[in-house]
Amino acid sequence: MSTDSTARPLCPMHRIDLPEPGPPRPSTLATGTPVWLVTRYADVRQVLMDARFDRSSLHADDAPPLLVVPNLLDDPDGMVNLDGEPHQRLRGTVQRAFTPRAIARWRPWVASVVESLLDEFAAKERPADIIEGFTRPLPVSVICRLMGLDGVDRERIRHWADHALSGGAHSREEVATAMREFGAFGAGLVAERRRAPGDDLVSSLVAAGDTLGVEERQLVRLVCGLVVAGHETTMTALGNLVVYLLTDAQDAWPGLAADEGTAAGAAEQLLRAVPLSEGRVLPGLIRRAVEDTEVGGVTIPAGAVVAVQTNSASRDPDVFPPGPPDPFTPLNSPTVIFGAGPHHCLGAWLARLELGLALHRLSARFPALRAEFTPGTIEWREGGMTRSPRRLPVSW
Repeated sequence: MSTDSTARPLCPMHRIDLPEPGPPRPSTLATGTPVWLVTRYADVRQVLMDARFDRSSLHADDAPPLLVVPNLLDDPDGMVNLDGEPHQRLRGTVQRAFTPRAIARWRPWVASVVESLLDEFAAKERPADIIEGFTRPLPVSVICRLMGLDGVDRERIRHWADHALSGGAHSREEVATAMREFGAFGAGLVAERRRAPGDDLVSSLVAAGDTLGVEERQLVRLVCGLVVAGHETTMTALGNLVVYLLTDAQDAWPGLAADEGTAAGAAEQLLRAVPLSEGRVLPGLIRRAVEDTEVGGVTIPAGAVVAVQTNSASRDPDVFPPGPPDPFTPLNSPTVIFGAGPHHCLGAWLARLELGLALHRLSARFPALRAEFTPGTIEWREGGMTRSPRRLPVSW
């Protein structure tokens, strides 16, 4: 997959064509593996919450290939690829740190990170790049503070994260080398916090993992996975939301300044309009049927791979009003943007907090923020599981 965004025109993420909601239907992965595409809201929730569709069997000896180049998600011992008791045991080491109540306690220092970055951004010469000045450093600053990584080289973290979720931008050898380096960093971090624990998430994970008898390799992978997931998707979402809000949804910008609650609700609605991924690497969340199972009137046979399209499901006209989401209208049903069931995104509440605070404070501080770019001039960061702008010049 080319990372040269000038090779062909790319539309903003909120303008990409998504599969229309309908009955499960055959499709194909980039590897050539046949897959059942699930797009309707009710069907998506069924697959994600039904134990007859799992993750671990995707790594069985008879499993077909899912990715052209393996990445961090391809580890059979990783939490994302475990089911049942092994998954719950590993998830239990970290779950309490990401409950809504725990996240609420982090609000003051997340807000302080937002304000500090906005202070620095306001002092920049205009036009200024809001990606490098705000949307990119915010999530990595938050996760580094949470995990006690303030002294770590953040460019190395970004390098590892970029390779950890590569979708073709890097060779198999480059990904393997980066993952070895990342694994060594994670192992060293676990050993350090076991020797000298502190008041941070990594120390809590090590203590919980040791108590529960979690294997060292799994604990290291869990730490590495949290470093990546803690900033990659939020960075991508925030950059793409800024594109949407400064182009096709400019009317919503002033309303985000009203209060944090309004902005948080708007962020949830806006995520229905702005996908993280266009589906070129994987067309959705992947599961495998362990027995014949009927979904939406269609029997999906045992052993079949299923791709759950949460973006399509979050626009299902049987559940949500048709057309672009109104950011300031409360949702009448929970979205599935963060998944559902046992593998529901652990960091969903942290992402909501960061996005809501970021949009609110950004709009309040810069009510006249305007794009110095057009959809056709955006340089895109490609070749990963997600796609986002490399830079976005703005003025105010």
